[in-house]
Parts: sequence; C-alpha cells; structure tokens
Amino acid sequence: MKITKRIQVPTGDILIVDGDKGKLEMLSLGDYGKEKNLKADFLGLNRELTQVQHTDLMPLEDKWVITISTQYSCKMGCRFCDVPKVPHTTGININATFNDLVQQVLTGIHLHPEVEKCKHLNIHFARMGEPSWNPNVLDAAKWFRQHLYRNDNGDIHYNVHPVVSTMMPKKNEWLKTFIHTWMRIKNRVYEGNAGLQLSINSTNEDERDHMFSKNALELWNIAKIMEGITPFGRKITLNFAVAGYEIDPDVLLRYFDPAHYLIKLTPMHKTDTALKNGVGTDGDYTTYHPYKEYEESLKKAGYDVLVFIASHEEDDSLITCGNAILSGIMPRTKYEIM
Repeated sequence: MKITKRIQVPTGDILIVDGDKGKLEMLSLGDYGKEKNLKADFLGLNRELTQVQHTDLMPLEDKWVITISTQYSCKMGCRFCDVPKVPHTTGININATFNDLVQQVLTGIHLHPEVEKCKHLNIHFARMGEPSWNPNVLDAAKWFRQHLYRNDNGDIHYNVHPVVSTMMPKKNEWLKTFIHTWMRIKNRVYEGNAGLQLSINSTNEDERDHMFSKNALELWNIAKIMEGITPFGRKITLNFAVAGYEIDPDVLLRYFDPAHYLIKLTPMHKTDTALKNGVGTDGDYTTYHPYKEYEESLKKAGYDVLVFIASHEEDDSLITCGNAILSGIMPRTKYEIM
C-alpha cells in the first residue's frame, strides 16, 4: 500500500494511503499510558487527574494504536465530525475492501520495523466511515488474529486488540447481524480481548436526532438489537462525548445492564464541524472537572466509568475522533511532513 503523505505529530503519524478505490486515511500512534490520562475507579485508577499534558510516550513494544478507515468518506452526517466533508469521486459510503483494511494495518506496522513485538496492539476501526456498513471488518479482524497474533515459533507477536466504534445507524438492515457476529468474534476468536463501543453521547432522543442527523437508532432500538448478547472479557462500552448533552443514569438503566456495559466519558473533540455548530466540552477539557459530576452520578447507578482525557497536543494534532486531513485541514500543533 503506497503512502502518499506522512504527517508526523507529537504522538505519532497521520498517513494518507492509496486504497483500492481511492485515498484512505489512517493513524499510527503511541500512548501516554493509563496512569497519565485515564480515571477509572474499577481499575484502581481513582485519583483525581490534574491537567493532562503532552509527555513521553510508552514504548511501542508496550502499547501501539493503529486506527484505520473502513469507508471512503462517510454519509452519516454527524454534526461534530469532519469526515462527511471528505470528497470521493465514486460517491460516498463506499466500503474499504478487505485488502484495504489489512494493508492499512500492515502499513502502520511497517513504519517501525524495529518493533518486533507488541504487548498491546490496539486496532481501531474508527478513522473514516461507519464500520457496521462494512462486512469486510469482520473478516479482517479474524485475519489479524490468525496472522499477527503469533510468530512462526508460536510466541505472541502482536497482541491484537481490535475495537469497533459505531453510532448504530438506523437504516442498516444488516446491523444486528454485524453486531452479533462481531460479539462472537470478540468472545470466541479473541477470548474477550476485543472491544465494541457504541457512540451514545446523550440520553435525550431529540438531542441524539440532532447530533446524528436522525441517522442513529433510538436507545430502545439499540437495546433491542443487543438482546441476547453477553460479553466475555471487557464489557461493551457506551461512549459519551461530554458537550452539555443529557446523561441520565435512570434512562440508561432502562436499557443497558451495568453488568454488561461500562460508560466512557471523553471530551468533544474540536473538529471544524463541531466548532462551527457550537458543540464542545465546557471549561478546560484537559482536566477532570468537566466530567466529574457525570462520573459520580453514573457510578452511583452501578456503572463502571472510564474518564478518558486528551491533551491539547492530541486534539490539535487532529488524531482524535471526527477529524480527517482529507477534508482539507491540517494539524493546529507542530507537525512535520515526512
């Protein structure tokens, strides 16, 4: 897979690559480590975080994040995401091929031939596109486990941890099949070491209709699709980008059992679209305080809660969710075109 642009930012690389049907965008990133930017009482990380600032990254041998595109652009029209602005000559909502998905990950790995093994390789299906539209995601995840997990000697090579992030699109008639198949892959193929993240953001259906341009399922309908699923290993994640939206634990308890679901609180990242639409996290989103009240109420309701806080450098590097260099923007922080 040919790299046509490599942009080095403080935590890694943004890559524009030639896919089978046009340009795709992907990331290869290091990680600060959970002690630096994560609060999660159920994991023993119960201290109150001060401001998260850019610092040294963990060695890639310990933690590596490769985020790949599952589609060429996206047609979901979320009001905080720049990806729908990415042009594509053959239309939008075009799925990346199986080869596209595999080659993006291999391209990321080949950036660092000096890294011969990794204890935790996160593969996020989350750069461009809504992954539940693309059945190739399921086959690619199985391929990663079969071909990357162990080396020729049978030792663990890249300990792959794939994660699907979805807003549960309303008009996808194959959504239930995709989700249930993914959960079988998570539970059986990966023995629990895979993730499913549902982008919820609000418990108010009017707010959800607005932010997702009426393209996401209602909470009751999401719960209906999830019936019969019992996660093995890590729980299913309900993601809330904190931006003044309603987060009512009583509403969540109607549909999502704390035994099977955990809550993740994140900042609303400062994409061009979010800024234009006035959507953002109040106060200094690099500190714990914008999330504290929500975390406390959700814990009282019985949920495990992850508070993930980004640094300014991560947000300004445009490596966070909802960004796309292919939409015509460039990082707002220091970067170098390699």
